[in-house]
Amino acid sequence: MKIINTSGAPKPVGPYSQGILSGNLIFTAGQIGINPKTGKLEETFEKQVLQALKNLEAILNRVGASKCSILKVTVFLKDITKFKEFNKIYKEFLKDCPVKPARSVVEVSNLPLGAEVEIECIAQRG
Repeated sequence: MKIINTSGAPKPVGPYSQGILSGNLIFTAGQIGINPKTGKLEETFEKQVLQALKNLEAILNRVGASKCSILKVTVFLKDITKFKEFNKIYKEFLKDCPVKPARSVVEVSNLPLGAEVEIECIAQRG
């Protein structure tokens, strides 16, 4: 088991790792739309979704994987009425991946730092 750390994703705001590599499987912590360069949460829903996805990609890239290696995604939305809007951004982000990962999307009452979305994934390296 190996801890994954990258400056391409925000530093953890609690006692957890950005990701864990176990064999060829990668388990990421949930990512919200914090820009790792500024340390601040992006302002709009669209920007938060895209930044959270970019943060996941940075964690995967750190251990030689890519967004196209994602097997399963779990999405937490503060407002499920933004599901269609989320799908549009998500589809564009994964447009170059021949296989789309399995996915769950759930509505939650609140997220860290008032974020509108949190995304975690399981991916495979190699």
